[in-house]
Amino acid sequence: MAQATPKPLLTAADSTARRTFYIDSLNHALHYQQGHVTLPGGISEIEVPSGFRYLDSAQSRTVLTRYWHNPDGGSLGMLFPSKLNPLDENSWAYVIEYDPSGHVKDDDADDINYDDLLKEMRDDMVDANKERTAAGYEPVALVGWASSPYYDKTTHTLHWAKTLNFGNSPNNTLNYNLRVLGRKGVLILNAVGSEQQLADIKASIPGLLSAVSFAKGQQYTDFKAGLDEVAAYGIGGLIAGKVLAKVGLFAVILKFWKLGLLALSGAWAGTKRFFTGKKLAPAGGPTPDDEPTEETPEA
Repeated sequence: MAQATPKPLLTAADSTARRTFYIDSLNHALHYQQGHVTLPGGISEIEVPSGFRYLDSAQSRTVLTRYWHNPDGGSLGMLFPSKLNPLDENSWAYVIEYDPSGHVKDDDADDINYDDLLKEMRDDMVDANKERTAAGYEPVALVGWASSPYYDKTTHTLHWAKTLNFGNSPNNTLNYNLRVLGRKGVLILNAVGSEQQLADIKASIPGLLSAVSFAKGQQYTDFKAGLDEVAAYGIGGLIAGKVLAKVGLFAVILKFWKLGLLALSGAWAGTKRFFTGKKLAPAGGPTPDDEPTEETPEA
């Protein structure tokens, strides 16, 4: 019996071209905004800084969960450098969130020993990793400060950077954390990228902090004692990622998941899975893992 003629395999150049085209199509499907943006909920707003573009909440969810393979979760949107796309190898972005846990008192700002705080955060990470691994995610190690915490009492803004390592990755991940304190909560802007991008991220911070603001009546100085709720933590707890007894440990771990799994261990890992053919179950709609596979010879 005559055997079927094998179908020709794609060449390496063909395969690379197809994958490049597919990734480009995913990037081009995203629609960015510039100029003035009122963030979801109406509590805060942003004048998108020069050199950046804003991706709304729904599309950001697609990037975070489908493209970068994070646990499902929402945000107020993301800010990407204008010249970078989510699936670029050197991609980084600010993820924007709002924590309505209450007015954060800053009385402890001058008394914090950041070396002691770092040790405490590493200890907390041990418990967090038990939950992470049980849920099927890689453990994360807190390597140290990439930039020591700094609080500006005049503008009520706080920023610091952590170096993290996921699983057995040879590359560390940079989480640069910005917080803008408001009347009833905190606006969160977390930049996630590689250590090599630290200088670029730090250079963007002054422009970004001047571009975000709370709506009228929601600013830090609008706080009404006896009327507004006070957060169960101060500046130290904000840096440590603790919400203390108010919402419990698991909520803190979820925040680590949302903000920690981004980055090169997310953006590049998603692209790397695309190139190596390893697949995750899609959450609906196309993902970088859904590109058609190459034909194999038939007997």
